Amino acid sequence: MAMEKTFDAAAAEARLIEAWEQAGAFRAGANAKPGRDSYSIMIPPPNVTGVLHMGHAFNNTLQDILIRWKRMQGFDTLWQPGTDHAGIATQMVVERELAKEGKKRTDFSR
Repeated sequence: MAMEKTFDAAAAEARLIEAWEQAGAFRAGANAKPGRDSYSIMIPPPNVTGVLHMGHAFNNTLQDILIRWKRMQGFDTLWQPGTDHAGIATQMVVERELAKEGKKRTDFSR
């Protein structure tokens, strides 16, 4: 395959998507075989602060690569949303809201 003088991202993406669709890469468990191991990654929710940065995009990209790679290896894969990785940020937001009401977190018990 000859290399073009300039890179055409749209054409490259179209070629890759077509190949992935033909290979069933977008179907969950498409290549899973009975008795094979499973592989899962928990996806954290967005930060409660609402401030997203390049680290979030990089993390999601790595997770996507790993899940697709494991699926292509025949693993039964699951990319599950829902873990809370931002406990400290959540606590800060809650404490700020409590302070507006003149309360502190230590005013409450379990």
